[in-house]
Amino acid sequence: MAGAERAFLDLGRLDRLAYADTPVHRLDPRAKIVATLVYLVAVVSHGKYEVSGLLPYAVFPAVLIAQADLPLGYLVRKLLVVAPFAMLVGAANPWLDRVPLLSVGPITVTGGWVSYASILVRFVLTIGAALVLVATTGFYGVCLGLRRLGTPRVMAVQLLLLYRYLFVLADEALCLVRARGLRSFGRRGTGVRVYGSLVGHLLLRTLDRARRIHTAMLCRGFTGEFHSLRTLRFRGADWAFLLGWSALFVVLRLVNVPRLVGALFV
Repeated sequence: MAGAERAFLDLGRLDRLAYADTPVHRLDPRAKIVATLVYLVAVVSHGKYEVSGLLPYAVFPAVLIAQADLPLGYLVRKLLVVAPFAMLVGAANPWLDRVPLLSVGPITVTGGWVSYASILVRFVLTIGAALVLVATTGFYGVCLGLRRLGTPRVMAVQLLLLYRYLFVLADEALCLVRARGLRSFGRRGTGVRVYGSLVGHLLLRTLDRARRIHTAMLCRGFTGEFHSLRTLRFRGADWAFLLGWSALFVVLRLVNVPRLVGALFV
């Protein structure tokens, strides 16, 4: 039960980090969103065998983490939670692509291993940038910025509601876990049938609570649009952030910096 409570309390920590007051946090959400999108496009557009050319992109999340004073250990733990999915995506590459690409002494490295390493590097860079974006902007700020950038209202509202209802789901799941723990002794109440019943009850409880929340929203005048007192306005710092980082990403995409530096010494 203690583990479930810790997981619930940790669910909103990434969003709470967005309430800090640093130069990165004060930037317009649209500047951070567009810069991150350019970053993601530049990272994923590299060839499947590219590894060294991806390494300089780590400067973007690293600089933002340092300037925003974000807890590195917490972000790394979040990365490790979803890391198994990235590892499974390219797990078959070493067996499907056996074309030799390079040799290190007696060891021959095939294209499958190189492409697998490229997938893992892309995963760390892209997910790390997304985590930094949410940690410095907040999910509501991200949705507000997307709406101001012209994203359809339905998509922005659905993203925000999806995020908010995760906490409703987690709260109901925590109540069920507590109730099961108080009614079980030893190994009683831990079988597969019990957990199957819990999932069914969780679905019913969340649907009922979501219906009550939606009714309360309609009674308060909700018409499908989230209104905010926050006004978004591009300033000089926002333009400098967006144009400066975007220019760097274009340069990194066109020039393989590690290979260029290596050629100077070899």
